[in-house]
Amino acid sequence: MPEPSLLSDTAVPVVLGLAQLSHAGGRQVNQDSWGSVLQDELACVIVADGVGGEYGGEIASNVVVHSIMEMFVEEASFGPRALQSYIEHAVEQLKRRQTQIPRLKDMSSTVAVLLIDQKNRCALWAHMGDTRLYLFRQGKLLSATRDHSLIQQFVDAGHCSAEQLRRHPRRSILSAAVGVEGSAPATVTQSVTELQGDDAFLICTDGFWEWINEAEMEQAASQADSAQDWLDNMHALVEKNGSASNVPLDNCTAFTIRIADPRPAAPSTTFEC
Repeated sequence: MPEPSLLSDTAVPVVLGLAQLSHAGGRQVNQDSWGSVLQDELACVIVADGVGGEYGGEIASNVVVHSIMEMFVEEASFGPRALQSYIEHAVEQLKRRQTQIPRLKDMSSTVAVLLIDQKNRCALWAHMGDTRLYLFRQGKLLSATRDHSLIQQFVDAGHCSAEQLRRHPRRSILSAAVGVEGSAPATVTQSVTELQGDDAFLICTDGFWEWINEAEMEQAASQADSAQDWLDNMHALVEKNGSASNVPLDNCTAFTIRIADPRPAAPSTTFEC
């Protein structure tokens, strides 16, 4: 059962519009995994980016996504404790797989998870590594996760500019990932975000966000009529910006979620003199 919410049980559930894409980019294998599931008016959306040779990254990200989905379906709940438990389950399952297959002991995966309570019109999220989650409201960036990476630490300490998150040669060194011994823990939001009509979420791997900046995301969001339109517009920019570079493109995965309020707009009031 969902954990208690401060919002009214009589609220009209929000409607979700989802779109998703994933491709290998310039790599031979796509080591990203993704999934979404609805259960009792609760939604869970997951994106993971695997790390490891010999298909180890592909296995790691797949284990992470399916472990979270499996536990969510069995124990669909909403709240920070529930979200933490889903990620802990993924950590345990990946550790078990590493033990079973010694040649894959070094495989790991980033992850970002979004939980939406449609009935109570609120959301929570968590992440490990540099797979990101963005929240936009009225076409403007409202919130974004902070990477668990060496370069993010440099930016926070004032040793690098924010632009270096996308271009620094050491940007892929992570301080947190599922499957890494001694990893920093997942960052889990501890308070719910109340949703409004036309809110929009983007969940994406670094192969997507490295080639589109936040201003371009905002512009695409303000011009889109649906989750699919928004994703298509952003992906066109990712392809354009990435093709202009001289570096091999990474795996690229993204989910967009648009929130719609089905309640009719309040009628305008006119006064006669």
